[in-house]
Amino acid sequence: MINQQQQLFEYFVVCGIGPEIRTLDGEKGFHGTGVFYLASLLDQYPHSTNTIKPAPPPQLPTCVLPCVLPCVLPAGVEFYSSGFDSTNPLSFPRSYPIVLTEGDGSKIYVSCVAFRDPVCDDIAEAYHIPANTFADKCICIVSRAPNFHILREALEEIYNLCFSKDGSSKPLWDVIAYTLSNVPLPAPGKERVLFAIENSLLSVDFPSKDGLPHADISFQPLVQCLDVDNFIKLFTAVLIERRVLLRSNKYSLLTLASEAICHLIYPFRWQHVYIPLLFFSGVDYIDAPTPYMMGLHSGVDTTGLSMDGVVVVDLENNCITTSEEIPLLPEPERSTLRNEILKLLHPNVVWIDSMKVDLESYQQYARFNSKPWSPQHDLHLRIIFLKFFASILGGYRNFIENTANQVFNTQAFLKKRSRATQQPVDEMLSQFLESQGFLDYLERGLGFNGNGNNLLDKLQDAIGRGQDPLSIFPSSSSSAEFQIISISDPGLGISGTADRYTYERFPANYRTEEQEEKRKQILSAASGALEYTVKHTPSSPSMYNGDSKGGSLSPRERAAERERMVLDIKVKLQGLWLSLLKMETTDDPLSSFAYGTTLALIEIDAEGIGGSGFVECIREHIHSGWKGHLTDGQFIAVKELLKMAITRATSRNDIATIRGALEVSAEMYKKDRSNLPDYVQRHLSSLSIWEELRFWDAYFEYLMECFSNKSTNYAALVTAQLIILATHMAGLGLSDTDSWYIIETIAGKNNIGYSHIIKLRGHMSHIQQLCVGYWGTYSVKSQSLSSSLGLPSPRPQDVTIDNQQPAEASGRSWVQSMFSRDTTTLRANSFTRVRKWTTDQAKSESGVTGQTKVQTSIRTLRGHNGAITAVHCVTRREVWDLVGDREDAGFFISGSTDCTIKIWDPSLRGNELRATLKGHTRSVRAISSDRGKIVSGSDDHYVLVWDKQTTQLLEELKGHDAEVSCARMLSGERVLTAAYDGTVKMWDVRTDACVATVGRSSSAVLCMEYDDSTGVLAAAGRDGVANIWDIRSGRQMHKLLGHTKWIRSIRMVGDTVITGSDDWTARMWSISRGTCDAVLACHAGPVLCVDYSKSDRGVITGSSDGLVRFWENEDGGGLKSSKNVTIHGGAVLSINAGENWLGIGAADNTMSLFNRPHKMSSWQLYRTPQKSLAMVRCVASDLERKRICSGGRNGLLRLWDATINI
Repeated sequence: MINQQQQLFEYFVVCGIGPEIRTLDGEKGFHGTGVFYLASLLDQYPHSTNTIKPAPPPQLPTCVLPCVLPCVLPAGVEFYSSGFDSTNPLSFPRSYPIVLTEGDGSKIYVSCVAFRDPVCDDIAEAYHIPANTFADKCICIVSRAPNFHILREALEEIYNLCFSKDGSSKPLWDVIAYTLSNVPLPAPGKERVLFAIENSLLSVDFPSKDGLPHADISFQPLVQCLDVDNFIKLFTAVLIERRVLLRSNKYSLLTLASEAICHLIYPFRWQHVYIPLLFFSGVDYIDAPTPYMMGLHSGVDTTGLSMDGVVVVDLENNCITTSEEIPLLPEPERSTLRNEILKLLHPNVVWIDSMKVDLESYQQYARFNSKPWSPQHDLHLRIIFLKFFASILGGYRNFIENTANQVFNTQAFLKKRSRATQQPVDEMLSQFLESQGFLDYLERGLGFNGNGNNLLDKLQDAIGRGQDPLSIFPSSSSSAEFQIISISDPGLGISGTADRYTYERFPANYRTEEQEEKRKQILSAASGALEYTVKHTPSSPSMYNGDSKGGSLSPRERAAERERMVLDIKVKLQGLWLSLLKMETTDDPLSSFAYGTTLALIEIDAEGIGGSGFVECIREHIHSGWKGHLTDGQFIAVKELLKMAITRATSRNDIATIRGALEVSAEMYKKDRSNLPDYVQRHLSSLSIWEELRFWDAYFEYLMECFSNKSTNYAALVTAQLIILATHMAGLGLSDTDSWYIIETIAGKNNIGYSHIIKLRGHMSHIQQLCVGYWGTYSVKSQSLSSSLGLPSPRPQDVTIDNQQPAEASGRSWVQSMFSRDTTTLRANSFTRVRKWTTDQAKSESGVTGQTKVQTSIRTLRGHNGAITAVHCVTRREVWDLVGDREDAGFFISGSTDCTIKIWDPSLRGNELRATLKGHTRSVRAISSDRGKIVSGSDDHYVLVWDKQTTQLLEELKGHDAEVSCARMLSGERVLTAAYDGTVKMWDVRTDACVATVGRSSSAVLCMEYDDSTGVLAAAGRDGVANIWDIRSGRQMHKLLGHTKWIRSIRMVGDTVITGSDDWTARMWSISRGTCDAVLACHAGPVLCVDYSKSDRGVITGSSDGLVRFWENEDGGGLKSSKNVTIHGGAVLSINAGENWLGIGAADNTMSLFNRPHKMSSWQLYRTPQKSLAMVRCVASDLERKRICSGGRNGLLRLWDATINI
């Protein structure tokens, strides 16, 4: 019986132009014809709300709409002034198959029909697209069954039904829904399903599984494109797993040729990357170092790619090129295979010299080949190749060892064959027996214990008994035994012409209210923006390109016209701003028409005043008496609009708009949970313009022009304006170091004298202290200021844990009271920060009475002559099987700008330094180790491998073209490294060679994680993209997009990847799905470190804002911030979470150790040492021994042992 739960068709999908139009370069809006646009998934059945079936492949919109012209490289959607034209072949509908491969290697079969369809009326109206404009659209049927013919027939019937003059008796989407929901997958060799699409009867069946695997393709295109020698050469390249690239100007041919060659290597399977149709966005995959089989359109230029070792198969010109020679198939099998193929393809040539006694065989071939190419030819060709495998692997079962792993004795088999053929060991056969395809064949157990389903074994046995090889295949007459299953649509009946459904364009499926509302919002935003750009842009055709009135305007009239339009836009912006402020607290401003239109006007910068006009609206509203109070929703909307205005102004070098946005942002605020104001200005600190001296220099010059007074002392005037700059820098949250550098530089240019420099330094220190107190970031420092400023006092302990309000809380109104306090003490404090280390240490040693044990738990490790740039802790897992008189787990290894590496043994108090390793010529950035070796990466582009016991340099690994940022020792004498050149490389220490470049990023790699058990590699860096590769299969699994700035940290646990970025957020991703499961956004600075707590499946993040946040799972499946730790006064550099212990280190040399006694409890602060002044660069933790080691800029390591006081 039929399995009713398994349907033949899985999805029907429509792709084309959606409501949000973007070019391939990412530019929004309609830019005319001749430009390629991104395709979107428009409709599907089953609906996206379906929870039973998995979603359609996300790459479908990219793959199903290839370009029409061979000379055009990218794939995408194009607009046209006309639709189908019988005189223009380029306008004809196109039908072609596509095969997609999922992460587990399973295939998805897609049949596509691409055609020109009229642009939807609402899209045309919103984007001002001319009437009667057409665009590419593609309809697809998706199936898991490899039956190209029925997929194509069904899809073309649906297409023809849509555009037929007679129409359909039911709505088209009802026909589609019934077909997809009711046509079952027939049982192989048993059932034949008959179903109808309107008046067209279709049938589908699958052959029995006893024969060759079902191949619903013709092998004729492949054998017609290549001659016999090139055909065999391609077969050989695939068999020994070379990198194979098929080229053709026909998309269907690429897919059919790829599928054909995969069927010809049966019973073996292609185990590597398989992309029969590679589009422009994936051309870089061609440089991948691992085996692949891909198809690429002939029009795509590959001159910029290395192509070393790639076997390029030009199907159009019968040509195969490669830089590495392809070995010949072994003899005599190669000659036999060649002759058999020639007999099948060219019997008249092969038998031309034969005598009469041989004519009987010839006549059989002649009768067979006198017919057009048929499925019988396909079967015969497949049998020829199966007989080839039966010959070269003759007796292979005798060399499979009788073990659970079924190990094949390759050397013994090759020697036996060499003696039998009296030829040396064949190179090609040796490579084939080591291939992944052959190993996969053995692992499946097909060649062991006489498995009855293996046709290769059956064929070898039949040949050995002298039987006809065709006897092992089931009889073709068995088709009469099919059980006929008829599928009839009860809704189809005889109806009149009035009931027919006809369409001028392919209809849209039913949309939910939510989808319809979202579509309207997108189109409204686009329409609102274009209404003012198209209407008022000076270069618009209405003014300068043909309009008689515009052409007759004088320069003065044109200026007046432009001034009128600018005023019109300002009035529009003012109305939008007031609409935004009138929204209720329950409304969502981000989804409103006012927000969308304002954002669009700022993005396109209408008349050059999009951003400046918005800032001017806010300024005028403030001057009219508005207090600047915003609701939470309005606050988010205004913040995002100001960010966009500043970004656009930065690209134009519009300092005035940036300055205005900065000033108004200091006036607008929301109230936090403590009813304290949180100003917009603080949330703009992520913009890069604040780090540029040129902006502050221009702002200073502007202030000097505004407040210039001849009666005022020049030095005092300069100082006053610099204090205004410093106030805004503090409001943005810039670091004291960066702020002082800018202030000091400007002050130096104006020669204001030493006394005013002292005054500025005092004010800077005062402002910094007020920032600390009001923002709650440095709770210890702000304690003395809290009461005088009217703020709640922090806890008297060193740690503040808040389960309700995030500690980044609010940018409070400290500016208004900044100059009302006596700054004498604060100014004095600003000059006591720089002290000798020995003085600080002496004070910390003689500090609080009754805590001498705490003081003795801190040790200072001296030895380096430069800043510490890397610290690594040797864990027990790395050295668990080390043979020797003492285990070295717990050692710390440090690297420095002095180019040395030092090994420290904390168990030897007073004599911790064990060894110094010298070999690098620049700063050491990365360190890793295993039980016997240490690996280090440096700015000198080298990776060095050392013997841990003898400290001798073993290997110098050269291959990176930039600074090495990450290094990791793996099992099997392998090393994994990443560098600023964007590559991740794997090295074999035994051969001193780079095995492969296993990953490539578009910019510098800053962090990476690798799971040796699964072979999954995760790496990220400056491009803001987290890349996931499967090293073992040699393919890239996902590009995780979402972060907008550098990714500083990454952590991988099982199927989960966590990333921390400079965009102030952390994200949790699913490796298997390639999706973002959660965005963790509560920090007020870049997220520098992340970790995963296995005990509670929670996430821990640390940021430059000094906060450590604990995120726990909610009942609904999300994550929420459950606890905030503010013990650290500097940027959190390291988080190391174990089963029961958690170690944290920060840039201000503070450390903390947390304990989780049992799974049901939460993390509790266990200990924290007394703080000493130092600037820390890196931190490492040893949770087993409860030690934390920090490396400072002064070249000293601070080792804290938390167990001494127990």
